Amino acid sequence: MADFKAPLRDMRFSLKEVLNYTTHCSELGGFEEVGDQLLDAILDEAAKFVEQELAPINQSGDQQGCQWNDTVVTTPDGFKEAYAKYVDAGWAGLSADPEFGGQGLPPSMATLLSEMAGTANWSWAMYPGLSHGAHATITAHGSDEQKQQYLGKLTSGEWTGTMCLTESHCGTDLGMLRTRAEPNDDGSYALHGTKIFISAGEHDMTDNIVHIVLARLPDAPQGTRGISLFIVPKMIPDANGEAGERNGVSCGSIEHKMGIHGNATALLNFDGAKGWLIGPPNRGLNCMFTFMNAARLGTALQGLAHSEFGFQKSLDYARERLQMRSLSGKKSPDKAADPIIVHPDVRRMLLTQKALSEGGRLFVHSLAMDVDTTESDASVEAKGVADARLALLTPIAKAFLTETGFESANLGLQIFGGHGFIQEWGMEQNVRDCRISMLYEGTTGIQALDLLGRKVVGSQGGLLRPFLAEIQQFCAQHADNRHMANTVAALKTHCEEWEQITTDITMRAMSNADEVGAASVDYLMYSGYIVLAYFWARAQATALNALADETCTEPDFYQAKITTAQFYFEKLLPRTRSLVATMEAGADPLMALDADHFHF
Repeated sequence: MADFKAPLRDMRFSLKEVLNYTTHCSELGGFEEVGDQLLDAILDEAAKFVEQELAPINQSGDQQGCQWNDTVVTTPDGFKEAYAKYVDAGWAGLSADPEFGGQGLPPSMATLLSEMAGTANWSWAMYPGLSHGAHATITAHGSDEQKQQYLGKLTSGEWTGTMCLTESHCGTDLGMLRTRAEPNDDGSYALHGTKIFISAGEHDMTDNIVHIVLARLPDAPQGTRGISLFIVPKMIPDANGEAGERNGVSCGSIEHKMGIHGNATALLNFDGAKGWLIGPPNRGLNCMFTFMNAARLGTALQGLAHSEFGFQKSLDYARERLQMRSLSGKKSPDKAADPIIVHPDVRRMLLTQKALSEGGRLFVHSLAMDVDTTESDASVEAKGVADARLALLTPIAKAFLTETGFESANLGLQIFGGHGFIQEWGMEQNVRDCRISMLYEGTTGIQALDLLGRKVVGSQGGLLRPFLAEIQQFCAQHADNRHMANTVAALKTHCEEWEQITTDITMRAMSNADEVGAASVDYLMYSGYIVLAYFWARAQATALNALADETCTEPDFYQAKITTAQFYFEKLLPRTRSLVATMEAGADPLMALDADHFHF
């Protein structure tokens, strides 16, 4: 079987042909240098790095795992060396501010690198991935002194970062956290408490780790209104800005997990650790949303990564594995049996993986471009539009793409049959590594409540309507295209239904607040299928235009796009029918059984 290959052709289709990426960069202000030549060079070099350095240590990293010994964590063989090459090549600062040593490219460029790195080796990719969130948080909320102290090292990759939220008694409900921060005479704070499930919380790849920590001040009010945010470095920077004396934060253990064994998920003890307030007192959760939103988009990318990995391995295997004869007649008469790719059920699984991977890629790339807009010199109006789009689509991307990414990973194992259950093929690792994506950065249920409760109902439809209008505008533009008649009709119908269902749930919630929680996950998945349908419609329109060009040199590639779009609309989009039924059933079937009457 072939080794992992970065899906460069499909990435270029998404960026250059469907989303007009380089035009987007040239129009933003500040990113005019990003043309096709630069984009191609970065994609090509990034692909070489992930294929040659990260993919080969993915499986070995899983099998060896991280090792903990008396607060010290050792990463798997090759991880530290690969990270050193990553830093030396300047990848860590690809999209960072040149003031702090970065290359000043759009944030989306870092997303493209993360997509490839994450697909090749998700455990390794989490180390630099979390640093981006720490960097963004300090950039958005740190003082000038804090920026000078930390951003240069985070930009270069010499130091990494983490986010420290969770405690043993509070996961999603951060209002319950107990870690406290007591003021010191020098303006710093002494932090006391324990944080758990801290990804990349301790390791041997850098000489310092910058922890972004939620804690309470002594006079803080209860609940989420009383949380502040602190920078707590593992090693306190010295007068020269280098890693100095050891701070009072230590790794008490690392978790023994179902997957992502190559990334250290740490329990961190803060025993009077010196930290510095970032942002206003008691507004830490608001500041932390900068990190959390970056992490949610990163987790959406994880769903895409595991879907792509499963698809690549499944496709190679299905072409090589000989089993039975096709029901419609021998397809390989010179062989003992036909390759399993000829069987309809295997086709169903492969096409599902392909549709979810390639559609998910368009979705992630589109959101990454919205992030570009919010961080560029674009107009206030353009930034407002991008912000609103991100607010609506981020919880959908995080939850839908991780749920469907797990589906694709499982389909990969299924295509391999019994071999998929065996470690050496890598398919069971992909399933194990993927499973966490539906849990961290807010479970699917939490994302669904955020979408339906806060973003849609909370805005009285104000965030949803512009996106519906975007889809409807696309439909209007292609109304006369006979090749897209079915696609346009399906999109229009679903847009109208999406709006009506939203109204129905909102009306029911006025008399019973549980109606939102009862419908929320189904609503999110329903929304996700429509969003992906929209991106597949755009892919179909792009492919049709390419085939109409007499100079087209890749007719098979574009025809495959059209065929996959048709598969999506005919085989996957109809899943919305069952979701409509379960949403319409309301809260009663869920709440009718008294909690005391659950028996086993």
